[in-house]
Amino acid sequence: MHVLIVHAHPEPASFNGALTRRAVEALTGAGHTVTVSDLHAEGFDPVAGRHDFTEVADAHRFHYQTEQAHAAKTGTFSAEITREQARVAEADLLVLQFPLWWGSPPAILKGWFERVLAYGFGYVDGARFDNGLFRGRRALMSVTTGGTPERFSEGGSYGEIGRVLYPVEHLMLAYMGYEVEEPFVAYGAPRISAEARMACLDSFEQRLIAAAAKPAAPLANLHLRETITDAAWARQA
Repeated sequence: MHVLIVHAHPEPASFNGALTRRAVEALTGAGHTVTVSDLHAEGFDPVAGRHDFTEVADAHRFHYQTEQAHAAKTGTFSAEITREQARVAEADLLVLQFPLWWGSPPAILKGWFERVLAYGFGYVDGARFDNGLFRGRRALMSVTTGGTPERFSEGGSYGEIGRVLYPVEHLMLAYMGYEVEEPFVAYGAPRISAEARMACLDSFEQRLIAAAAKPAAPLANLHLRETITDAAWARQA
């Protein structure tokens, strides 16, 4: 399998960094290939705008989804987005590695979704969820928290972790057709002992190897521009 890890933490020495390094070591050791999109290290810009495109459909009024559809049809996304879309397209397993900040992924990861998983690439009209363009591919969230398992439990002060991660699981990953694995959560990462962190890394390795061993289907949108109907491209403001 080929695995893409989207790493969304600014500090290489963080526990997120340790999880990503362990993932690369474990997966390559098991015979898989791995690409890491280290968003901070690569200077990924999370802010959407006209700079996402090398040409525009409407120079007078900026409607983002219309411009995305035009770029997907004409191959005119910016170099940064084109690079990330190529990485996503070749990945049998997508791993999102991020800390939970203010109850959600960091802004840089949200911006990566908005810019990279564009209309015409990540989804189109009539191709969502069970009929999504990435059906047959798998995705796994690996998340670190400052809070304890008790705080993220049913009745806990933060709410059950599945509810917290639902927008990413359902409205981003499943929306595009991914089969979403149960999230791996490293609770209270800043507070646990070195021994507990090592046990967490070992557990993460086992989860990753198991996920990567599952079969993946051919990517539905590998030749997207040739398979989308004219009606789907007619998206207007």
